[in-house]
Amino acid sequence: MAKGKNVHVVPNGKNWQVKPEGGKPVSNHKTQGAAAKAAKPIAQKNKGEVVIHRPNGQIRDSDSYGSDPNPPKDRKH
Repeated sequence: MAKGKNVHVVPNGKNWQVKPEGGKPVSNHKTQGAAAKAAKPIAQKNKGEVVIHRPNGQIRDSDSYGSDPNPPKDRKH
């Protein structure tokens, strides 16, 4: 996977997949939280973002692990 690529946590039936942007799924999980946890080290390694989707496919949240030139204050963590 190239540097700066986003990693998506997407619904897959009753499960959740970790899927690099433009690539094939790398893992399958029973919960969204487990998938997000698995996506984090991939995004950190590749200086990208974890993009978490809702069950209907809409983007719910994202966390950046890249070199954002103007990062907002993180109020979640």
